[in-house]
Amino acid sequence: MPPSIFRFFHWHLRHNSLTSASFSSRASLLSASSSGQNITTSHHNGSLSKMYSTSCETLSEDPSKDRAISDMLIDSFGRMHTYLRISLTERCNLRCHYCMPAEGVELTPSPQLLSQDEIVRLASLFVSSGVDKIRLTGGEPTIRKDIEELCLQLSNLKGLKTLAMTTNGITLGKKLPKLKESGLNLVNISLDTLVPEKFEFMTRRKGHGRVMESIDAAVKLGYNPVKVNCVVMRGFNDDEICDFVELTRERPINVRFIEFMPFDGNVWNVKKLVPYAEMLVKVVEKFTGLQRIQDHPTETAKNFRIDGHQGSVSFITSMTEHFCAGCNRLRLLADGNFKVCLFGPSEVSLRDPIRLGEGDDKLREIIGAAVKRKKASHAGMFDLAKTPNRPMIHIGG
Repeated sequence: MPPSIFRFFHWHLRHNSLTSASFSSRASLLSASSSGQNITTSHHNGSLSKMYSTSCETLSEDPSKDRAISDMLIDSFGRMHTYLRISLTERCNLRCHYCMPAEGVELTPSPQLLSQDEIVRLASLFVSSGVDKIRLTGGEPTIRKDIEELCLQLSNLKGLKTLAMTTNGITLGKKLPKLKESGLNLVNISLDTLVPEKFEFMTRRKGHGRVMESIDAAVKLGYNPVKVNCVVMRGFNDDEICDFVELTRERPINVRFIEFMPFDGNVWNVKKLVPYAEMLVKVVEKFTGLQRIQDHPTETAKNFRIDGHQGSVSFITSMTEHFCAGCNRLRLLADGNFKVCLFGPSEVSLRDPIRLGEGDDKLREIIGAAVKRKKASHAGMFDLAKTPNRPMIHIGG
């Protein structure tokens, strides 16, 4: 066994031991860090002293001022859903531990997946109703053969402001110039480790170098920021948090640290969860001049700048501090099912009525009814771990 692999397994055994007491103590920092702007790096009795000003919760931006939002997109709590995530495929060229079980998952037969025309029709319906941002996900969206044409058609929808993609970066580098020409204007690249051997362990595949090349390609093509998604897991990559922050020093990279979330087949365990508060402490201990950015009310991440860094750092706190009150996201799965909450098991098919010849009015009725059933917030993390839901590979990143 190569020494680097041996060291990784040693780390895994040594660090994978979070007690409930230590979890509680770190989680207790969250209430102090939910809002604000300036953070001092002073410590007293081992606790981080934080000083904040106004947060995103007090902002009064109203997307309806810019554009009319159809009642179809407004839920019973008044949330306006202007962001649609579309999964283009269930297939992926990696096999990440947190995304699917080791034995893989049963994929939906191709004839049951949405065609290009069906995707564009549904996207057009959503955009004409008020959606102004679409994110393409998977599986891995870049392995779809018609990805460039799909981007071109979607980017030309009147009223769409942002066409984004979340990708693992394996094949992105070669395709990105054409994708940018086709209207793709925001890229998130998933990367959970900067150590090639750990990458191969986590993804069950090679390709770390190609992902790094894709990040470089996105920077050179002028994407700003280039977003890098990192799911943080105790005993695997929590020792790399500050190494990831270094990526933001000289380049317009936004590193987004994501709390480990439970989905079917990914063997979620609270011992693997690294809370936002603990991640933040690691960053503040190493880097000076951390400053909270005033976030948009619908932002999922807590965003920070660091003095002297061209890029930025964000934390997505789905488990320890949810952001359901500002949620504006809806999901269209590759098989045509419509999902109003990432963690909610409820789904309704839009593919079936399309193939039965139903018109747009019927589709709007189905969509509107589903949106109105959306709950105020998702369950707590321990309840989520016991709630049946699809594997992430089926839902879309």
